[in-house]
Amino acid sequence: MKLAGLKSVDGAHEDSIWAAAWVPAADHRPTALLLTGSLDETVRLWRPDDLASAAVPARGHALGVVSLAAHPAGAVAAAVSLDSYVRVFDVDSGASIATLEAPPSEVWGIQFHPKGNALAAAGGGSGSVKLWETEKWKPITSLPVPRPEGARPDKTGSGKFVLSVAWSPDGKLLACGSMDGTIAVYDAVRMKFLHHLEGHHMPVRSMVFSPVDPHVLFTACDDCHIHIYDAKEKSLIGAMSGHASWVLSIDVSPDGMAVATGSSDRTVRLWDINTRASVQTMSNHNDQVWAVAFRPPGGTGVRAGRLASVSDDKSITLYDYS
Repeated sequence: MKLAGLKSVDGAHEDSIWAAAWVPAADHRPTALLLTGSLDETVRLWRPDDLASAAVPARGHALGVVSLAAHPAGAVAAAVSLDSYVRVFDVDSGASIATLEAPPSEVWGIQFHPKGNALAAAGGGSGSVKLWETEKWKPITSLPVPRPEGARPDKTGSGKFVLSVAWSPDGKLLACGSMDGTIAVYDAVRMKFLHHLEGHHMPVRSMVFSPVDPHVLFTACDDCHIHIYDAKEKSLIGAMSGHASWVLSIDVSPDGMAVATGSSDRTVRLWDINTRASVQTMSNHNDQVWAVAFRPPGGTGVRAGRLASVSDDKSITLYDYS
């Protein structure tokens, strides 16, 4: 497995780029497109091979965009900004469909249910995961993150600050990562807390389930480590390390064989899941890498794998993955 740099766009946004997500191919659009979100308060859409702009920048946020998620059907996406709102918009036109409020605190990571019938958001200082249904965009519930057994009382009183969220590919599990390193796992069908996963003690900013095993969860943490958990059986299967600083983002390849990570050490790394070793380090960025995202499978004439990375250096890099 390897990455080869295909194309970089410098100055893709006017400020740091903190979010990236692929919009799957749809009936009316034969290829996946790349969405990026920036502290310049815009969301931009890019073509998958040459990174040519595919639409007018979408505006509507009062502050920087920190997280993006695309609906599996490929027509709509959601963007989270530091203004505490989640804006749901039409991918092709950029028009707003719904604005979701999540008081009393900002939202961070978001992800759609694999079937597209719900949107989950890491609720920041609310110490919870918030859920909305995607037909009328009404709130479903808010799942609190319990304090782990034996944990010392939190002096601030607020307890958890939730940063990241992920659904298992079968939609049965929901996991979230917090500032203190806690990972909470829920039964997503019954909306019930199951257990904590232990091992990290610093912010868990990004997480993703394996597309080939619905129990396997990969987590990226400020402790410079990547953990592999069996989220259902509550066990740490393995760990991978090699980054010199915080691991800010993680994604898993569609074939389930590789993991890509972005770090504040300014590099993107490719990891072999079987050997649990870093097989490649890419140094295309000159500032911290806030998001990495593999292109989903599907679409007309799609042969090669693609990985995108975005950075504080305002650039996007596209890699061939094979």
